[in-house]
Amino acid sequence: MNFSCLQENLKNGLNAVGRIAGKNINLPILNNIKIEAKNGEISLTATDLEMGIIDRVRGKVEVDGNFTVDAKIFTEYLNLLPNKKISLIKQAGHLAVECDNYKTKIKGLPAEEFPLIPVVEKKEKIEIPEEIIKKMLSQVLFAVASGDSRLELSGVFFQVLGDNLVLAATDSYRLAEIKINKKDFQSDLNVEKSYIIPAKTLAELLRILSAGKSLNDKPVLRGYFSENQVLFVVGQTELVSRLIEGQYPDYKQIIPALNKTKAIINRAEFIRASKAAALFSKTGINDISLEFLSAKKKLIITAASGQTGEQRTEISAAITGQDNGLVLNYRYLLDGLNNLNDEDIILELVDGNTPCTLRCANQEGYTYLIMPIKQ
Repeated sequence: MNFSCLQENLKNGLNAVGRIAGKNINLPILNNIKIEAKNGEISLTATDLEMGIIDRVRGKVEVDGNFTVDAKIFTEYLNLLPNKKISLIKQAGHLAVECDNYKTKIKGLPAEEFPLIPVVEKKEKIEIPEEIIKKMLSQVLFAVASGDSRLELSGVFFQVLGDNLVLAATDSYRLAEIKINKKDFQSDLNVEKSYIIPAKTLAELLRILSAGKSLNDKPVLRGYFSENQVLFVVGQTELVSRLIEGQYPDYKQIIPALNKTKAIINRAEFIRASKAAALFSKTGINDISLEFLSAKKKLIITAASGQTGEQRTEISAAITGQDNGLVLNYRYLLDGLNNLNDEDIILELVDGNTPCTLRCANQEGYTYLIMPIKQ
């Protein structure tokens, strides 16, 4: 293997793939990045066996070949080099790297020991503008269960339903769902099928999307699904991941169809008052009380703790329906408020024992639901 490329191009490629190569004692090859020069193309690959990332780098290939080197050492060394042409040559047991007056040899392992990345046929496809999918992912990923024994809750529900694309996530205490319609995406997926994509995979996808490497004026994410794998393509980067097997909970049944109280609240004021109350919530319970006074058009937010004291804030709100109230975990409430990208939010509730829903006043398609703390 013998090729050359610019330091910046190689650095960007390593940044795209390197994060999933970690310290694996049982299988040291997973700590490495596979470098391959073939048919005039240079590719970098990393995997943790659950997902794999391939990034293609522009350069000039003199001799085809492949090799693997430690991701951390290679990346840290490359970041120290000047932004000039780099020559990389595979030699016996190591990779020779030359750039300007820098010369080094990095030990590595044969590429034959590197795990194969599953090939997903580019058949069932969905295309979504990058800006739209970035927003969708950021508005649901935070609600995924962490360390839950129910494997399906560690992923995001992904479904094309009629003319809509739906993403949903829950940890049993709160739920985030976002929906877009056909004008915002294109798909030839089977509308009868749904998928559960690991949150770890989608977090990595969001990181790749946020790096903004696409050269197109209107960059688009392309996704391809097989029976148990998914392939996402962002510019020159490919992310392959397993899908989670199992049945996602029928979360629709817990979203209240009707409400007894509806309040339109300024989001910034609501966040400020909730943070103030949070300082006086009970440790480990994180409870704050919300009281809706319809006639007075007031929302009263309170908290009390034997250790820290008491807090009460009144804020104006356009409240319709009956007087009502409930107790919420302030962490779940603030997570939702921080992801509702609107000046005013709508909070709807039935009573203190039923989940409440939060929506944007001027953005359709996004619903955030919180289970109350029952007294």
